[in-house]
Amino acid sequence: MIVFPAIDLHHGRCVRLKQGDPGAETVYSEDPLAVAHRWAGDGARWLHVVNLDGAFVGHLQSGAGAHELPTNLAALHRIAQIGLPIQFGGGLRSLDDIELVLGLGAQRIVLGTAAIAHPDLVAAAVDRFGPGRIAVGIDARQGLVSTHGWQEMSVVRVTDLAREMRQRGVDWAIYTDIARDGMLSGVDATATASLARQTGLRVIASGGVASLQDICALKQAEGSGVSGVIIGRALYTGAIDLPSALAIAASHRETVSSGL
Repeated sequence: MIVFPAIDLHHGRCVRLKQGDPGAETVYSEDPLAVAHRWAGDGARWLHVVNLDGAFVGHLQSGAGAHELPTNLAALHRIAQIGLPIQFGGGLRSLDDIELVLGLGAQRIVLGTAAIAHPDLVAAAVDRFGPGRIAVGIDARQGLVSTHGWQEMSVVRVTDLAREMRQRGVDWAIYTDIARDGMLSGVDATATASLARQTGLRVIASGGVASLQDICALKQAEGSGVSGVIIGRALYTGAIDLPSALAIAASHRETVSSGL
C-alpha cells in the first residue's frame, strides 16, 4: 500500500482546507519545495500534489502570462526535481493539460471534474498515456459526486461513476469523503474497500485520516483493492508520524492485525 503525503498548493503556498472550503484554509508553509524535501527525507516514495487554484477556477493555467508558468505549476516542476514520483491534480481539462503536467514531472495525473463533464477525455487519456498514468478523483458527499473543487454537487452516484471509469480503461481512483476531509475524523476504510470490490479499481483513500489506526484499517483492506492512502492535515499537525505510517503500509497484514 502506497502512502502519499499531500501537498495542496494555493497561490504557491502549501495549505490545508477543511471539507474543501477555501474560506477554511490553514497555511503550513510558504515553501512547498521545503515541505516536499521534508517528506522525502522521512522516506516517502510518492507525493500527492494538488493545484487548488486550478480546481477552483476550472482550468489549469489561470493567472499565467503567455510565456510564464502558473505559480502552482512552477512549484510542481521544482518539486519534481527531488526525484520522487508525483500524483498531480487540479484544473486538468484537456489532453494538452495532461501532456504539459506530465512534462513538468508528474508521474500520474488525477482527473476529477473532467470525469463527469468529459468522460471521453478520460478514455482518450488512458489510451494516449497509459492506465498507470491516469487516475480518476471521485469526491463524494452523501454518496454523490462533487465537482469543481468540491464547490458543486452532481446527481451522479459514486459507484456509477466508478464503474463507468473502469469500463473506459481506468485502473486507479482516489476516493475522498468530503465531509471527513481535513477534519481528522477518521478514514472510512469500509466504504473505500467496498468501492474497490464493487468496481475492480485500485482505490486510494483520502479524507479524514487521523491516526495510525486509520492506516492499519486500510492496510487490512488492501486485499479488497485498497492500494494507497493520502495523508494531509494529520502529517502537518503531527498526529501521524510519516515513517510510522510507511512502516505499517509496508508490513504484512497479519502483523498489522496483531497490533502493529
